[in-house]
Amino acid sequence: MRKIFTTIVAGLLFAVPFTAMAQVNILACEPEWAALAEEIGGPKISTFSATHARQDPHHIRARPSLIAKARRADLIICSGAGLEVGWLPILLQKSGPQVQPNALGHVTASHYVPLLDTGASVDRSMGDVHPEGNPHIHLNPHHILPIAAQITDRLAQLDSANADYYQNRYQDFAQRWQQALAQWEAKAAPLKGTQVVVHHKSFSYLIDWLQLRAIASLEPKPGIPPTSSHLESLLQQLKATPAKLILRTPYEPEAASLWLSSKTNIPALVLPYTIGGVAEAGDLFALYDATLALLLENANVE
Repeated sequence: MRKIFTTIVAGLLFAVPFTAMAQVNILACEPEWAALAEEIGGPKISTFSATHARQDPHHIRARPSLIAKARRADLIICSGAGLEVGWLPILLQKSGPQVQPNALGHVTASHYVPLLDTGASVDRSMGDVHPEGNPHIHLNPHHILPIAAQITDRLAQLDSANADYYQNRYQDFAQRWQQALAQWEAKAAPLKGTQVVVHHKSFSYLIDWLQLRAIASLEPKPGIPPTSSHLESLLQQLKATPAKLILRTPYEPEAASLWLSSKTNIPALVLPYTIGGVAEAGDLFALYDATLALLLENANVE
């Protein structure tokens, strides 16, 4: 009798759909997409970010452990627009058809939002430019909800037994995000028109959203390290047209911004850029809270 009961129980377990038993495995190319997926999926998903806040997402190694994560993934979420061109194709070559571009298990976030810096013909003489457009899309919070809607739709299809759960979590997230967005924009109003120097175009979407003015870049061309002659010319430029801040990410070298700051007394500010970039930026909401707090504290605006 016990043997018959055990057999029946085992049969029932195997009859339960995969989607009702296991978490959906998600590989996010960047921490912001892992954090966004967690807002929608909660405990019904398992996430892993291929990069962290102190890594340049343009340049990481497609190590064997990362390839193994891609092989096991049900869903891959990446920025696209060429950001991961140096390493994502290697992961995809080793992965199944379910996570290839245009498949159900692949979300390219940049496909669902308007991009900056598009349309120009480019060549290598222009530096490390992206012909598809600027890929650092997450720093405009208006971009988050369209991408969240795509993630919700994919999760609902991959895990249809929990489709209502994902949709309800999306609706809750969207309401909280819209409320936070209104608060952020009210708080950031004094920053409008603030002139800044950037290291790279990592903050272009943040600058566009807040209506800051990027008047110079530490890189002579995108992706080209600062040279002494270029920094000297920036020093002369800033004497004539001062900026309020020099901005860089946690993964960009500090030497150039610190040198220019020491010569001009312009604060050299490290913004979190993504989740974990500073201790306070522990989730998507905190990323924007921390970013605005740092800008307002250091820009000396009223």
